Amino acid sequence: DYCVVKIPRWTFEKFPETPDYLTTSMKSVGETMAIGRTFKEALQKGLRSLEIGRFGLGADGKDENLPTKIEIEQNLATPNSQRIFYLRYALLAKMSIQSIYDLTGIDPWFLYQLQQIVDFEQKIAATKNGISDSTLMQAKSWGFSDIQIAHLTGTTEDAVKEKRNKLNLRPVYKLVDTCAAEFKAATPYYYSTYESECEARVSDHKKVIILGGGPNRIGQGIEFDYCCVHASFALAEEGVESIMVNSNPETVSTDYDTSDKLYFEPLTKEDVLHIVEKENPTGVIVQFGGQTPLNLSTSLFDAGVPILGTQPESIDIAEDRELFQAMLKKLGLVQPDNKTAKSVNEAVIAAEAIGYPVIVRPSYVLGGRAMKIVYDQNELKNYTKLAITASPEHPVLIDRFLEDAVEVDVDAISDGSITTICGIMEHIEAAGVHSGDSACVLPPYSINASMVSEIARATKAMAAELNVIGLMNVQYAIKDKQLYVLEVNPRASRTIPFVSKATGIPFAKLATKIMLGKTLKDLGMTEEKTPMYISVKEAVLPFNRLPDVDTLLGPEMKSTGEVMGIDLEFGPAYAKAQLGAGQNLPTSGSVFISVQKNDKPAALEVASQFYDIGFKIIATKGTSSFLIDNGIPNKKVNKVSFGRPHVVDAIKNGEIQLIINTGSGGESWHDGYKIRRAAIKYNIPYTTTIAGGMAISRGITALKEKKLSVKTLQEYY
Repeated sequence: DYCVVKIPRWTFEKFPETPDYLTTSMKSVGETMAIGRTFKEALQKGLRSLEIGRFGLGADGKDENLPTKIEIEQNLATPNSQRIFYLRYALLAKMSIQSIYDLTGIDPWFLYQLQQIVDFEQKIAATKNGISDSTLMQAKSWGFSDIQIAHLTGTTEDAVKEKRNKLNLRPVYKLVDTCAAEFKAATPYYYSTYESECEARVSDHKKVIILGGGPNRIGQGIEFDYCCVHASFALAEEGVESIMVNSNPETVSTDYDTSDKLYFEPLTKEDVLHIVEKENPTGVIVQFGGQTPLNLSTSLFDAGVPILGTQPESIDIAEDRELFQAMLKKLGLVQPDNKTAKSVNEAVIAAEAIGYPVIVRPSYVLGGRAMKIVYDQNELKNYTKLAITASPEHPVLIDRFLEDAVEVDVDAISDGSITTICGIMEHIEAAGVHSGDSACVLPPYSINASMVSEIARATKAMAAELNVIGLMNVQYAIKDKQLYVLEVNPRASRTIPFVSKATGIPFAKLATKIMLGKTLKDLGMTEEKTPMYISVKEAVLPFNRLPDVDTLLGPEMKSTGEVMGIDLEFGPAYAKAQLGAGQNLPTSGSVFISVQKNDKPAALEVASQFYDIGFKIIATKGTSSFLIDNGIPNKKVNKVSFGRPHVVDAIKNGEIQLIINTGSGGESWHDGYKIRRAAIKYNIPYTTTIAGGMAISRGITALKEKKLSVKTLQEYY
């Protein structure tokens, strides 16, 4: 008696080189699921669950200008991530169902359903003296959000809700029976619809709502679901009823027996507030689901919803550039020179004052969305436009880029009085590579003890100032013995599962208990644990699915997952992580090295390491001459632009077993791009950073010396 719609989530915006074109090779990185009484209702709920800024099939203010008929026909004929919205455009342009079917092959039944939604949308827009009660009821039963209705009637979301409340027009919740009516289900889950009978079993127990992260996408994935699930387990241990809200069918949090109750609903202000009004919880946890629930925290708080843990005011201080700067100044901490801009012109003035290179990024986003290192004014203008588009309501952030700095990730847990460091992770790649794409090591392997102490001191000072209750993540950079604060996130980070498994401590569980009122002393967690073994986290990248994308890593996150290697020393742990990520490191053969000018001094050390463990060195002209001048024998090979036989020919012929290629601009970039794409095509292990090359040499040394040990995770603890 219900309809379920599953919609894939794509992230083509992360890969502008790849055409938005769907084929038999999967390109989606996640999916959302919605349940309704009808297809229309479930579809619109599913679309607003995608976390792409849409609140239904359309009519939400996001597509005011219709594309041309040619654009519509092209996007109908070619499968792409936006095709569902082009179906609406086609219907608005009065294209016939038959002509749309001829272009798409989509079953006419679905097209007629969309036609009814579009026709009704126009009926709502045509209301002259306010929407009638019956039209409003039908709109809600067909999945129209308050934002859509407000847009169509020229009013506000709050005004639509107020009108519904006066009519007592609220959603009811229907039960999905997990026991097929054979006996009473102990673990039901619910979906909303607009009818008369509500099947939600509301208890009078102490209860807490956990907001999940929605569909997996680059920057916000399964690592946050791990935290949500552990929060549910912690609530059960404390005798508190757990209520999960999420829309992602791929997760453990949406297993019907993970929590006491599950609402399979979109994570929007409207949908979450309806659940809160129905359940009347003790509080809501927003810090485990990534940026999605965090972005809802202020509107929920303003609506009178009790937020457990760190309060929205502290979240705003961490996100607001001016408030954050004031806090750091008060604490005597340093951050890279930075400014904010709300227009391209302001960005140009800011960058000139700071000095190039700079990092440009929007605020209130995850995964380095629209983040870019820019070296001149033309680049700055182009990427500022992208950053404004990614976060239009907030200023663009412009920071001095710290070249060749060491980046550090820190997770901490606080009860408001005491803060304990969960883990300090040193990135293997230098600053400029997004933390989600960089391999990292716990404990740090090259940072001295005094700097580790300073990192811990700074982290605890910021946790106290922000009054963190629960988890916090800080990203630092170290350059010329100076510690810089890059950003602070008063929430669970994507590294919490890694740190928890590297230390054997379930930090998300502990943080949940702290939100319920326990202290770190109660939990026996006042001392940091430094493991006596090495854990390495490595990113898993999707480049084999995206044939035109450059594999060069930068500040915008591109990885879709991660793996972990543990051993007693760095080399074996790193080798395990590479094997887990699908990089089969060679133990003999030839390594190709081609680096930009600034990387050549460091490349000398890398080449020396590979030469010492028996590898032959192959290099392009500039790198080859530099290595020979410094006593490293090698074989010179042509760049692609210098004519055949060139390096890509050598890759095809099996003459190269490992590639180290750092990027640069102009013609060299085109050469490097072809080399990196050939590495993907012929499954040759590669790295695009000098630090990665050094780590690989240590991993290969461990493989050659057969140092890899095999133990269960429990044996390490």
